[in-house]
Amino acid sequence: MSLFSLEGKIALVTGSGQGIGLALAEGLSEAGAHVVLNGRDRAKLERAAQAISAAGRKVSVAPFDVTDQAAVEAGVAGIEAEIGPIDILINNAGMQKRAPIHEFPVEGWHEVMATNLHSVFYVTQAVTKRMLPRKRGKIISIGSVMSELGRATIIPYTASKGAVKMMTRGLAAELGKHNIQANAIGPGY
Repeated sequence: MSLFSLEGKIALVTGSGQGIGLALAEGLSEAGAHVVLNGRDRAKLERAAQAISAAGRKVSVAPFDVTDQAAVEAGVAGIEAEIGPIDILINNAGMQKRAPIHEFPVEGWHEVMATNLHSVFYVTQAVTKRMLPRKRGKIISIGSVMSELGRATIIPYTASKGAVKMMTRGLAAELGKHNIQANAIGPGY
């Protein structure tokens, strides 16, 4: 028996068409989870799914925009109806834009917040209300070491990741008594 098995578990990974999200999805699938790849680019998700499937692992794609609350609700409902209950949620979708604060476009601020913060709220809310009756689940949000450090030209990014960190602390306090764990990971470079 493996020391770390996710056999029979379903894991939704947002922003998993490439990069960290795809690497996380590959790792979860190696451990036996049925991974559900999410992003906006169906073709990119299909290519990633083919690679995971070619290794003999369970994978599905669920293309929807995590910055659109209605699309998130419909997407999560579709996953649960077609594939099964989501056991693991990885909030990975993210973006960064660079500019000095005095030149940073307001539209860019809103785009970063929608992708990095609002999406975490939308997807977590949609998944959590389904986890609560089951009394189990794992929610892992990808933050950033920048939530601790701050850095010039990426102020909206650092603010959004700091908010994700604090949201995760609140989720852990609120959901722990329901056997739902919430954690964040802060990658850095």
